[in-house]
Amino acid sequence: MLPFEKCPVCGGVVVEKEVEKLLSGGKNTAVLKVKAEVCLHCGERLYSQETVGRFEQIRVKLVRQETADFQPLGQSFQVV
Repeated sequence: MLPFEKCPVCGGVVVEKEVEKLLSGGKNTAVLKVKAEVCLHCGERLYSQETVGRFEQIRVKLVRQETADFQPLGQSFQVV
């Protein structure tokens, strides 16, 4: 049973899905796949407290540039 029976934003039906989440910390970013409850009507994503805690741990690592255990995916550029 999902923690939410309906979307708290629009009241739509929510289902569990695997989604990609982009996290930023300092000048670094990371992409990870996590499970979330997703509203079929408005697309709102609802994450567990455990998942949100993991997001925060990763953001701290990104800010501190502690990325040795992360897999590089290429380079990012800013167009000026």
